[in-house]
Amino acid sequence: MAALSGERVVLVPVTDKHTPDLRRIRRTPEVSARWGDVDAEPDWPLDGDPGTTAYAVTLDGTVIGFVQYGEEQDPAYRHASVDILLDPSVHGRGLGQDTVRTLARHLVHDRGHHRLVIDPAADNAPAIRCYSAVGFRPVGVMRAYERDADGKGWHDGLLMDLLAEDLTPPE
Repeated sequence: MAALSGERVVLVPVTDKHTPDLRRIRRTPEVSARWGDVDAEPDWPLDGDPGTTAYAVTLDGTVIGFVQYGEEQDPAYRHASVDILLDPSVHGRGLGQDTVRTLARHLVHDRGHHRLVIDPAADNAPAIRCYSAVGFRPVGVMRAYERDADGKGWHDGLLMDLLAEDLTPPE
């Protein structure tokens, strides 16, 4: 698995050397509020299931986040799904768009997917803006879709998809 280069970010296959930085990022209040307690997942980020491919997001050689994709292989439903987290210290700089666009280009052009999906929390406006800027469109709200990070309640998710022809170029 090769590295993927964006306009500013480089996505590199996750290895054990990325684990301390990625776990530190997962522990930030902004990320743990969405992704849950990383200490409850002692093997993360190296615990991915065999159908998931994970990358560390780097900027000038520094780990700033994590992105992964999974692929549905059934030819009748073939598509890929994407998950991303970035260090809050780099939010608002267009690096999320660069990361998502870079991975989307790979999934469309190299992996042959015609459709991608992503499912942010319905109240995560910054993430939704980011994904929309890349070409994802809202499909619908999935009610009580995902457990809250504290495990006590549920929140809605927004299903978004991107068709290959919707992928926008960098600005």
